[in-house]
Amino acid sequence: MNTFDLNALECLAAIVEEGGFERAAVRLSITQSAVSQRLRSLEVQVGTALIVRSRPLRATSAGRLLLKHAMQMRLLRADLERDLKDLAPGAGGGGQDVERISIAINADSIATWALPALGRVARQGLGLEIITDDQDFTIEWLREGQVLGCVTTVKQALRSCRLVPLGAMRYVAVAQAAYAAEHCPDGLSPHNFRALPFIAFNRKDDLQSEFVARALNLKHIALRQLYVPSSQGQVRAVLDGWGVSVVPELQVREQLNDGSLVDIAPGNALPVELYWHCWNLDSLVLDALTTALTAAAAVSLT
Repeated sequence: MNTFDLNALECLAAIVEEGGFERAAVRLSITQSAVSQRLRSLEVQVGTALIVRSRPLRATSAGRLLLKHAMQMRLLRADLERDLKDLAPGAGGGGQDVERISIAINADSIATWALPALGRVARQGLGLEIITDDQDFTIEWLREGQVLGCVTTVKQALRSCRLVPLGAMRYVAVAQAAYAAEHCPDGLSPHNFRALPFIAFNRKDDLQSEFVARALNLKHIALRQLYVPSSQGQVRAVLDGWGVSVVPELQVREQLNDGSLVDIAPGNALPVELYWHCWNLDSLVLDALTTALTAAAAVSLT
C-alpha cells in the first residue's frame, strides 16, 4: 500500500476546506505554486485527478477518499496530543499547529443545546471547526469525508460509521403577540396560512411547510416564505413582526413564557429526531465529542 505524504494530504484538505488554491496557500504559509506542486505529486502518486477545478471547487471520488484519510490522520494526531498532555502536561501543547477537528451541526442545534455541550472540549485546546447546514444535509459533509461527525435527521448509519440517537427537538409555530392579534387572532388555520409570511432558514428548509401540512391536515401546500439564514435571525425577525416561523420550542421558551411571542398553533408540535454520526474509530477525541453531545441532548431534547 502506498504511503502518502502528510504535507500533500494536508494540502489537499486545505484546498477543499478553503475553496481554492490561493486561500490554501495562505493557510499553509506556502506559495500557491507549492500548493499546486503538492497536489500534483499526490495526483501522480494516485494516478488520477483529485480536484475538479470548477466553481465551486470540489473533490473527485478519489479525492474524497484521500480527504477522509487526511481527516483520519488529523484525528490520530489530535489523540496523540491529548495522550501527551495527560502523560506530561505541556509536552504536546503550546504550538500554533493545533489539529483542525471538523464536525457538521444543524443551525438550530448550534443556537440551542450543542454549543454548551462542546464548551469543555473546546476549552481543552481542541482545534474545533463547526460547519453548519440544514439538519437533513449535514450527513453529506460526513459522506464526502470533510468532517469527522455530524448531527443529522438521517437515521441510517453510513458505512464505517457509528450512529447514536440523540432525541427529538420540538418545533412550534410562533408569532409576535401584536402581529398574531392582527393577522391570525384565532391561530393558524386553513383559511389564513397562505396569507401569512413564513420565515424560513433557507431554501433547503422544509420545516415550515411540513409543520403546516401536519397541523392543518393538508397536502401539497405552498407557503409565502421569507429567508433568514440564521436561527437567531429567524426569531429576531419574528419579534420584529416580519411574520411567523416554525422554530425550536427550546429556543423561544423564554419569549413564550413572557408573552412577547405566542404559539399560533397550540397543541401542535413537530418533533424532529436527531442523530449523531461519526466515524467508527477508536479515538479519544471522537469519544469526547460523542459523550459531550449525547449528555447534553439527554437533558435538552425529548
